[in-house]
Amino acid sequence: MRMLRWMCGKTRLDRISNEVIRRRVGMAPVEDKLREARLRWFGHVRRRDADAPVRRCERITVFGGSRGRGRPKKNWKEVIRQDLGLLTLTEDMALDRNLWRTRIRVAG
Repeated sequence: MRMLRWMCGKTRLDRISNEVIRRRVGMAPVEDKLREARLRWFGHVRRRDADAPVRRCERITVFGGSRGRGRPKKNWKEVIRQDLGLLTLTEDMALDRNLWRTRIRVAG
């Protein structure tokens, strides 16, 4: 953030929020870039053969052990499902590499 503020000619003393600085510079929000990286990896995995080791790991079920208190941990598939729903994508779209790249791309 310090470099972005420097590029805008602002300091912390100007009390301008990080979101405003990012918008001025044209930088995408961190959440969007993380979502893009997750979906890019999902596309790589989805295009692999069904017997590839990374695809076999999708079908592994974990048994045993008691879960700790609190909210259950999110697994990768649940997060990907939420990302797909947010961008109105389907899993089959990942098979077309050019379409997938244009749909998940976030500028910045």
